[in-house]
Amino acid sequence: MKDIFNERTPSLNINNSLPVARPGLRFIIIALAVWLICLIAGWCVAAVFFFLLLGFVSWFFRDPERPTPPEGFGLSPADGRVIKIEYVEQNPYTNAPARKVSIFMSVFNVHVNRTPVSGRILSQTYFPGAFVNASFDKASEHNERNALVLDTPQGPVAMVQIAGLVARRIVSWVGDGDELRRGQRVGMIRFGSRVDLYLPTDSEIMVTIGQNVSAGWSPIWRDGSGGKA
Repeated sequence: MKDIFNERTPSLNINNSLPVARPGLRFIIIALAVWLICLIAGWCVAAVFFFLLLGFVSWFFRDPERPTPPEGFGLSPADGRVIKIEYVEQNPYTNAPARKVSIFMSVFNVHVNRTPVSGRILSQTYFPGAFVNASFDKASEHNERNALVLDTPQGPVAMVQIAGLVARRIVSWVGDGDELRRGQRVGMIRFGSRVDLYLPTDSEIMVTIGQNVSAGWSPIWRDGSGGKA
């Protein structure tokens, strides 16, 4: 099932040295080629349109370098806005209670996702589904999604990439058993989506609803037992 959505080329994607995510290169090249054709052919209106499209595609797939903050807290897995913080009786990916934090990624956000905490991937599961607005609560259960469960010193942490109304492609660059480092690129979701975090129940949440966060940089939680997230 994993092969349906994976584009597993870690050396090209996780350690990206370009200002844009490599999965976006083909879209940028196509837009650039069509713009040049229109320009050479003298199709002014079309040339303007494809120039603007080229700019948008290049901007959408941007992948800025970000220094990883000091240890002590778990990081945001996505750029976007915190839309939900709640306690759930049962984490659907570990069958245990959890603190849940949901982050909505609009089309204007960077869409490269990063691991929130260091750990080993216990499981990666793809769920086919619908494409309703990712800001709706039912998106967590009904939309297409990819769930990563990480084994960490604080206990299992689940990070779930969820496709949205416009998004039609979840890309993962990691797999079962991989050892991930905090802030590492793990994949992306194209064109607007959502990421849910399921955290240990003793986690101290460090964000509020409506707060804007950045992947691999913004603190989301601290281990409530006194250890380091």
